[in-house]
Amino acid sequence: MRLDKIIARGRIIDLRSSDMRGALEELLNVSIAKFPDLKRDSLLRGLLARESTMTTYLGFGVALPHVRVRMDRRYVLAIGRSRAGIRHDGTKDDERAHLVLMLIADEKARDYLQVLAAIARLVKEPDLVRSLLEAPSTNDLYERLIAGFSGILSRPVQARQNRINRLMIREADRVARGADCQAIFVFGDTFIGGLDPGPWFPKTKTILVTRNLVEPGDDQRGFTEVIQVRSFSHQRMAQLRSAMLVALTRGIITFTDRICCVGGISGSNQFDTVGVVDVEREFQTLLTGHADLLPEDVKPEVLERVLAVATELAVEGREGRPVGCLFVVGDTQHVEKLVKPLVLNPFYGYKEEDRNILNPFMDETVKEFSSIDGAFVIRGDGVVVSAGSLVQAPNSEFMLPGGLGSRHAAAAAVSVATQCISIVVSSSTGQVTLFRRGVMLPMTEKRMSAGG
Repeated sequence: MRLDKIIARGRIIDLRSSDMRGALEELLNVSIAKFPDLKRDSLLRGLLARESTMTTYLGFGVALPHVRVRMDRRYVLAIGRSRAGIRHDGTKDDERAHLVLMLIADEKARDYLQVLAAIARLVKEPDLVRSLLEAPSTNDLYERLIAGFSGILSRPVQARQNRINRLMIREADRVARGADCQAIFVFGDTFIGGLDPGPWFPKTKTILVTRNLVEPGDDQRGFTEVIQVRSFSHQRMAQLRSAMLVALTRGIITFTDRICCVGGISGSNQFDTVGVVDVEREFQTLLTGHADLLPEDVKPEVLERVLAVATELAVEGREGRPVGCLFVVGDTQHVEKLVKPLVLNPFYGYKEEDRNILNPFMDETVKEFSSIDGAFVIRGDGVVVSAGSLVQAPNSEFMLPGGLGSRHAAAAAVSVATQCISIVVSSSTGQVTLFRRGVMLPMTEKRMSAGG
């Protein structure tokens, strides 16, 4: 859904309280003024109960308290700003929360975790948070929130005013038609701040690939679909393979499609590359005679989220040190017969909603437990079943390149023995690799060594 549609000027306030309970009471008061059927006391109890079991602090001075209740509308969002700061149990040392976004969701809202994650991703952008905190008034804060929550296409650069860019777009259109391409991928991170949303290729399905969040809606005009894939590389179209995988799992493209790609170096504001890719050829070894890349019980958004967390771990490590880990996603009924715990399961006993990989508050938890030996076992709907699990899948006939260790061997073996997808982060190279039916597909580049 469009996040900017749930922002109301009347539910944005400057907070007077210095603690979280007081801040929540203030935000509930302005919410109930508009929706008097909301039950203030039960909402406050629910919000505080969640705070006591799992922190809702996201970092950068932002907290996202949330609760699900039965109500007549899907979402109510109230936002409070505190220049002095709010005391919050989830902050470190003397850090304070300066922005509190309170989300109340109907218990039947099916996209609840996706909305929560979308808000969390936006307010993890330091520049946006800084802009919100420095807004002179709540009216200015509202305008900046609308701009930020409307996605990158609300802040476009005029890519097509440049002569070379106009030429590249024109040639990409000719190449796509001449090569009988079924879609065109436009790599938006080539441009700082986003893209002009005009009619790029009106006769061809056009897909925007970007690291930024773009909510579907009118601001997406000119693009048939938007794929959010983060790239940490400055190589041309480094997001291509990940973007194609996401497009395949969502059903945006098929294995028989041919794709035209137009992009350039990230942040250069200059298109410099046009290419054509046959999807089937790109993924031929991974398919091995099958057409079902994604296991039937795995939701596309779950695979996307696991890949995102794995990529972040590969680049960031943990506390400055490289981290290697293994995620086993899908076919959990059979996977659990092939694993045993190395440690007490840290996810045991928590509500499924709280331990779902789609929940933005799971990011730090998963990253923290990544240092434990063993694998994360994740259901196809995103629920993390266990961490620290030893995979004991039988050895199968599959070929792995030299230099890969036991973690990659376990990932390959379990992907042969069950209908799962396994994803490995290498501690030595930082490469993220996907396995399906024992066949490996590198998703990121290897980390460069200190010597070159």
